[in-house]
Amino acid sequence: MARVCQVSPATVAHWIDQGLLKGHKTPTGRRRVEASELVKFLRTREMPVPTDLRDAIGRDVVVVVDDDHAYLQALAKTIEKSDLGVEVVKASNGVDALLEIGRVRPSLIVLDFRLPDLNAVQVIERLLEPGRQLDAEVLVVTGGVGEEEAERLHGVGVKTIVSKADGITVVIEAIRQALRRQKAA
Repeated sequence: MARVCQVSPATVAHWIDQGLLKGHKTPTGRRRVEASELVKFLRTREMPVPTDLRDAIGRDVVVVVDDDHAYLQALAKTIEKSDLGVEVVKASNGVDALLEIGRVRPSLIVLDFRLPDLNAVQVIERLLEPGRQLDAEVLVVTGGVGEEEAERLHGVGVKTIVSKADGITVVIEAIRQALRRQKAA
């Protein structure tokens, strides 16, 4: 836990003793914390949840990228309140998206096509550069793309492109299907 939180073991013991982190002492004096409690602790303090810990509790992470702040907030909130059972990480531009994707290694990336700094194809191309590994499926949500742009997206591995005009419920269903494909793979 100390390694995950980047603090000393004494700090973790103090958190448990002070009731900040729910845990217990073993008969030998060691402190133990359930994985779900550690995840809850990390999330309430806006600390990253490591992939191996996320895997232990079985929650996928979805990175949602959109420069329209209102749409980003609405979509993220809808995903969180849905029955998908995923953790949502938000980014509002391509560079921040790349940083978040590298940090949390998501199962799914929900990516707006037009961002202020990079478009969806450029983001995906950077994720596919040599030495990098893209394990996540990318779902593009857009106000509209032309046929040529859609072909470029499919060419870099995008399976699904959803129009924002179709509504958030259609986007949620596309997310559900993409997560099913990821689990089946």
